[in-house]
Amino acid sequence: MGSNADLTRAFIKDVKRVIVKVGTAIVTQADGRLALGRLGALCEQIQELNSEGYEVILVTSGAVGAGRQRLRYRRLVNSSFADLQKPQHELDGKACAAVGQNGLMALYDSLFSQLDVTSAQLLVTDNDFRDPDFRKQLSETVKSLLSLKVIPILNENDAVSTRKAPYEDSSGIFWDNDSLAALLALELKADLLVLLSDVEGLYSGPPSDPKSKLIHTYVKERHEGAITFGNKSRVGRGGMTAKVKAAVYAAYAGIPVVITSGFAGDNIIRVLNGESIGTLFHRDANQWAPAGEIGAHEMAVAARECSRRLQAVSSKDRSKILLDIADALKENENLILAENAADVAAAQQAGYEKSLISRLALKPGKVSGLANSLRMLANMEEPIGQVLKRTELAEGLILEKTTSPLGVLLIIFESRPEALVQIASLAIRSGNGLLLKGGKEAKRSNAILHKIITSSIPESIGKKLIGLVTSREDIPELLKLDDVIDLVIPRGSNKLVSQIKASTKIPVLGHADGICHVYVDKSADKDMAKQIVLDAKTDYPAACNAMETLLVHKDLVQTGLVNELIVELQIKGIWWSLTPSESDVDCFSINYHLN
Repeated sequence: MGSNADLTRAFIKDVKRVIVKVGTAIVTQADGRLALGRLGALCEQIQELNSEGYEVILVTSGAVGAGRQRLRYRRLVNSSFADLQKPQHELDGKACAAVGQNGLMALYDSLFSQLDVTSAQLLVTDNDFRDPDFRKQLSETVKSLLSLKVIPILNENDAVSTRKAPYEDSSGIFWDNDSLAALLALELKADLLVLLSDVEGLYSGPPSDPKSKLIHTYVKERHEGAITFGNKSRVGRGGMTAKVKAAVYAAYAGIPVVITSGFAGDNIIRVLNGESIGTLFHRDANQWAPAGEIGAHEMAVAARECSRRLQAVSSKDRSKILLDIADALKENENLILAENAADVAAAQQAGYEKSLISRLALKPGKVSGLANSLRMLANMEEPIGQVLKRTELAEGLILEKTTSPLGVLLIIFESRPEALVQIASLAIRSGNGLLLKGGKEAKRSNAILHKIITSSIPESIGKKLIGLVTSREDIPELLKLDDVIDLVIPRGSNKLVSQIKASTKIPVLGHADGICHVYVDKSADKDMAKQIVLDAKTDYPAACNAMETLLVHKDLVQTGLVNELIVELQIKGIWWSLTPSESDVDCFSINYHLN
């Protein structure tokens, strides 16, 4: 399974009994008055599900909030002017609950009656669930109501509950209506629990933070401890923290849970239609998470562990991996070119510049050329353990400087898919772990090349030696991992390099502006000069290291070599402008661009 929608559809077809929990932030408006529009939409959805044969149980909050608003008004009209000048004490929460429960239930009854649906109220307290007879009777009553197509509406009876703040402690059975809903999901053997919130679902950080991302499927092993919660609900006891605790409790007991927005008028229906909305909690979610959704930290740690195993093998074994990759590239050449053609077509349709499309395209023979390059690299001298310098500090005490792997590299590169092969092969030969982020334009090309390369890595080392980062949103998280990643190499503009340097404590191997010049001296061999200049510009004009400026000694203007070079380049479609050099050298600068 690969998406939240797929996961939801997998169990939705078996859902019969649904518990819907609606919080105070949904039931009431900001001023405390009941939100009639949202409650009306809620009742309409429940009525539709009821008519389709679902057994729907509603757990509602909002009584205290609704009661507080009514009692504030009552206190206002019953107070003298002198009373209003005195400090106003906070209203008793239990009195608010008693008043609000009456009004809230009256509204539910009225709304459901308009839809030709009957509802029933069931008030419970924490202590009730300590009695096995109560729990048995509750199940029987709910079963009887559901058989009659009646909607049971449950709420904690705050008016007489003996629980006091802080509500969450080891002696409690439930602490708020979120945990009550989770408890009821187990007691009443629900097939699905839907927790309605005032946001779209669970985010990686406060929903108001633009950097926060919606988590579509909650995986406890990945997300627990990694989420930054914002402020609790503006009303009520809960908030997202309480919802997540309740959802995890129910999900790991076998009840799937979806947290989604109660502000939308059809989200419950959409959930039961299997749509990908909100955040899904399921005890098997860790088995469903696709490899592409592996967390940034997990990916980096896995690359580090695999790199250490790679460093432990012999040079011959590392060379064999490269030879296996070279063979795999040749065997899958048609598949690689097909995926690359799809990337090129998509880039053309999106209107990308010709230079980018040129870098993106794998020209005929490119895959074979890459395979040959890997074979050459495999046969090169062993890069690890070479003694670069030896110094005798004292008699019998020798200091050696030797080559060694760097560790885990994060490399961000442009749209050229062949760069992925080149970088990966160098990393394997030198014993390094690797995290790669290529251009989005080469998404399909990078994916197939990554799959072919990692499939050639032995299980004893691990295919996670090379991780492919598919979302640019993961980059900020990776840049925080200075305890795992050893070097960042951004290949791109100066702006990109500067941004990376400013965003991380990890060492960054950056670069300055490229100076892609070729200089032809007056003593140069004429034919060799022509070959070098033409190759430097025309072999791969879209490459970042293609010649930009040709510097020639001024005497070559008199010998005619400059004119010959210009004619040869113009034949290839290269245009030029001639200017005297600003340096002290006696030469001319010829600047080129493609026609």
